[in-house]
Amino acid sequence: MTDKSDFSAAAVRCQAILDELEKAVIGKRAFLEKLLGTAIAGGHVLVEDNPGLAKTLAAKSLARAVGGTFKRIQFTPDLLPMDITGAYVLDRHSDGLRLIEGPIFANFVLADEINRAPPKTQSALLEAMEEKQATLEGATLALPSPFMVVATQNPIEYEGTFPLPEAQLDRFMVKLSIGYPDEFQELEVLTRRAARGTEEPVLSPVCGIEGLSILSAAAEAVHVEADVARYAVALARATRVAPRVAVGASPRASLALLKLARARAVMEGRSYALPDDVKWCSFEALVHRVVLKPDAWAADAKAEEVVRSVIASVPVPKAERT
Repeated sequence: MTDKSDFSAAAVRCQAILDELEKAVIGKRAFLEKLLGTAIAGGHVLVEDNPGLAKTLAAKSLARAVGGTFKRIQFTPDLLPMDITGAYVLDRHSDGLRLIEGPIFANFVLADEINRAPPKTQSALLEAMEEKQATLEGATLALPSPFMVVATQNPIEYEGTFPLPEAQLDRFMVKLSIGYPDEFQELEVLTRRAARGTEEPVLSPVCGIEGLSILSAAAEAVHVEADVARYAVALARATRVAPRVAVGASPRASLALLKLARARAVMEGRSYALPDDVKWCSFEALVHRVVLKPDAWAADAKAEEVVRSVIASVPVPKAERT
């Protein structure tokens, strides 16, 4: 995809998807843009927020808006890897083994309260996220394409949880938060619920799942100038030398910034990326990849504050819109 009209059409499709999503998730356009951008970039999302803020609804609505399959996995301490991947069972009719696919075999998978499952179970999801495949009885099975995991965790409950290790956090392209609606948005939620007479809003597919694949292909065709790439690298490297940081963002973070910048360019109908595209989701791409030093924790420093300070300290290169 190189024609400007193709990118204009892609932008129109993205706006149509976002408009459809806003029928369900009200007043959170910025969150929805970053959720869609991550989907276009081929990444996975970790949503950390309080209960009842439409985390599940957002993931399910995205799947409906792009005509993809959706499965939900409720993570609990007794969840087993086979509960995610599925298993081979004996088929009495054929006297052979038959595959019962687990919920991981979907375009969009909601891993609800991911930190409530033990590490062995989380590892099954980790393989799917990184390799986009599942291994059952020694056989490797490809997952549907496109494939996206939206994982949620509750920031206020720690008892009975298994914190995600840094290696798994690094697999998430971004960490997002929805936040509470304001008074008028919350009133709109109630008004729409009373008017439609059903629990869930009815959404129509804006495109088939192949439409999302086309948007991803468009992102791969977006031109990235050397200064824009250097800016992404500078942001990631700045986290590694920050005084209060023990472990900074990995090169995977630099790649995430590049992919997200290209996705945003597609959403805006451009065939080229700007420094602002990199900065657009830099906080969300870096914050979960930073580990603070013990003395910073003792001083009650927050990773969010450190990352914002780092982003502000890196000069943004000038780039002309063409």
